Amino acid sequence: MYALGGRPLTALNLAAFPSDLPPEVVARILEGGASKASEAGVSIVGGHTVVDKEPKYGLSVVGIIKPGAQVTNGGARPGDVLVLTKPIGTGIITTAGKNQRAQPDVMAGAVEVMLELNRGASEAMVAVGVNACTDISGFGLLGHLGEMVAASNVTARVSRDSVPVLDGALNLLAAGIAPGGTHRNLDYMTGSVSWDQSLTEQDRLLLCDAQTSGGLLLSASPDRVGDLIDRLRGNGVARCAIVGDVIERGDAAIEVAR
Repeated sequence: MYALGGRPLTALNLAAFPSDLPPEVVARILEGGASKASEAGVSIVGGHTVVDKEPKYGLSVVGIIKPGAQVTNGGARPGDVLVLTKPIGTGIITTAGKNQRAQPDVMAGAVEVMLELNRGASEAMVAVGVNACTDISGFGLLGHLGEMVAASNVTARVSRDSVPVLDGALNLLAAGIAPGGTHRNLDYMTGSVSWDQSLTEQDRLLLCDAQTSGGLLLSASPDRVGDLIDRLRGNGVARCAIVGDVIERGDAAIEVAR
């Protein structure tokens, strides 16, 4: 919803819980969803619950946008600048947390970023006007960027060292911790990406890390980037960063440099 430039209005709870999950745990999960929905100005108007061995929870959201005003992932143009609104690494850190290998401060940092709504980023994007946008979630930064360049028929150039990374993620990656989805993302993207020879396997995994509640990736014309960054930071999007640019379509869909 935020990636399209829309405004969410209502939501349904979608819950799948094992029958032996303590009621107080279920209540806390639902309270968490209600809290973030309230922060977003969204009313939860119902829901569906099923029994499942693995706990799952999400929201089905309905919102509004003026027809024709939506931002798509297919409008990136050569010369555009790529701006990422959140640091990456949540997949690595949450996987470490599941295995009791993440330090409390590292996990807290990841949770803080995941709790941040993309509302401020979306409002800044709409106010300034961008050519394309996608949200970064399970396919990782390069996976979702790959969708953008395919829809736009362009090539993207990304600077690995310009991409903001959550504290602790690199150390965990060096220790061999990364989710299965991150490895699958890298396997899928290998044929579409031209990697600088200085980039390690860890660098590649990081850029393909499967995110939970990731940020927005914006493609904006150079003359609007300064205003965009100022508005993002004014809206509390403190760790936004320019991570690359867009060029005419080349042999590779994405070129990654150091």
